[in-house]
Amino acid sequence: MPGRLAVPEGGDRKEAAIAWLEGALGLPPKLRRQLEAEQGIKLAGDRLRLRLFPPRLSQYDPLQPEHPLQILYEDDFCLVVHKPAGVKVHPDGHSRQPTLANMVAALYLERGEAVAPEHIHRLDEFTSGPVLYAKNVFSQLKLDAAMARKEIGRVYVALVQGVVDPALRVIDQPIGKDRHHKSRRRVSPSGQRAVTRVELLEAYSSASLVRLTLETGRTHQIRVHMSHAGHPLIGDALYGGSTRLTPRQALHGESLSFAHPLTGEDVSVQDPWPASWEGLLRRLRA
Repeated sequence: MPGRLAVPEGGDRKEAAIAWLEGALGLPPKLRRQLEAEQGIKLAGDRLRLRLFPPRLSQYDPLQPEHPLQILYEDDFCLVVHKPAGVKVHPDGHSRQPTLANMVAALYLERGEAVAPEHIHRLDEFTSGPVLYAKNVFSQLKLDAAMARKEIGRVYVALVQGVVDPALRVIDQPIGKDRHHKSRRRVSPSGQRAVTRVELLEAYSSASLVRLTLETGRTHQIRVHMSHAGHPLIGDALYGGSTRLTPRQALHGESLSFAHPLTGEDVSVQDPWPASWEGLLRRLRA
């Protein structure tokens, strides 16, 4: 309810409403054009009605997970769920195992809600942590733009090989494809700029626990940067890590932060460390 809107000279109430939508609400022009074409903007006195929640069906098959989906945050516009290690964010055509996208589709089918959330970012298959979804087109456009501007904060924790020098605080090295291995990335002068901030949390006899903050979001960025620095992730065989203690990379998304697409308020979501790390940490500390 924007209240009584000031009508521009020579204009009408509709133009005043559009100006408010684009200025105060930050309605993306693409969505404004779509709403206008579908008659999804209506004025009723001091009220402005927007058709932001048309029913949508997911493009993914609804498949129930082995364990209940962990919802870390949800409102009408956004959803954040925990992605377990070993689960892909969306189908890739090679595996028949349920992905996070299939699980989210099953969640809304079970609720009887015609909602089809779209993921805003991805995590590697064997990385656990929070994944952000937009529940309507308005949220998706706003959050995609925030992601492009690097305004969505992502913080990770990792167990790496070797004792990390506390002086290692930033890794600023471009990352590109490895022409000798289609699944790998590597530090390359011709690659895209990539920046990872490093904080040493604990050091053991031959390993370290670090907190890592992404300033960019390149494929395998943390894995490539830490391997390049001489500290591959424990369990990350693709980038030189030993699998003696665990068969998969010890990397977890600890927190996710973003500005709410409607209100602009800061939203911070925490994802507790995996229970499987308890035994791993005990062994390293011993």
